[in-house]
Amino acid sequence: MSDDIKMVDIYVMGKRYTVPETLTIMDGMEYAGYQLKRGCGCRAGFCGACATVYRMAGDYELKVGLACQTKVEDGMYLAQIPFFPGRKATFDLEEIKPSVAHFAQLYPEVYRCLGCSSCTKVCPQDIDVMQYIAYIQRGDFEKAADLSFDCLMCGLCVSRCPANIVHYNAALTARRLYSRYVAKPDAYLAERTRAIEEGKLDAEIDELVRSEVDKLKELYANRDIE
Repeated sequence: MSDDIKMVDIYVMGKRYTVPETLTIMDGMEYAGYQLKRGCGCRAGFCGACATVYRMAGDYELKVGLACQTKVEDGMYLAQIPFFPGRKATFDLEEIKPSVAHFAQLYPEVYRCLGCSSCTKVCPQDIDVMQYIAYIQRGDFEKAADLSFDCLMCGLCVSRCPANIVHYNAALTARRLYSRYVAKPDAYLAERTRAIEEGKLDAEIDELVRSEVDKLKELYANRDIE
């Protein structure tokens, strides 16, 4: 370890560890000797599995973040969240409609939003969470679906909401309503689905299955995006 790198003290389960300040919380825990088998996911800010609660020494305010993105700080006390217990409404997509009335039956708390923007401020994806909740309130599920598309469902927005809104589940429902009832059918998708069902793409699919990971990454990076 370079002498130029500053070391900081963090606390995991109340035990102190000294780690380089350049590390993320996840890397810092591993540097301290922890073997992470759960709550580590993609390690790149895409899956939302590593939601973490922490506070700083002398400060009683609870802070939250993704362990793979948040850098360690001196005097940081850590506790990981195995999952966030957000309520998820149960429904049959064929029996509900894209209307404010139906949505209010599923997630009435959405209409208690105080407009405090705490959800937006805490989002690790920089999504304007409060805005897509506003779109849902108005029944504009197309805009809500578009704005919430990059949601990781990590639950950090819920941890900050004074109205107890489960934003990520509400957004998922909005996207499903948009896809089922609002979005126009895609002719190209229907064509490709038929081709798969008729076996016309079996050779291409078999080739992809046999491909190395680097080849798949190259194909993905150079794909055509409409």
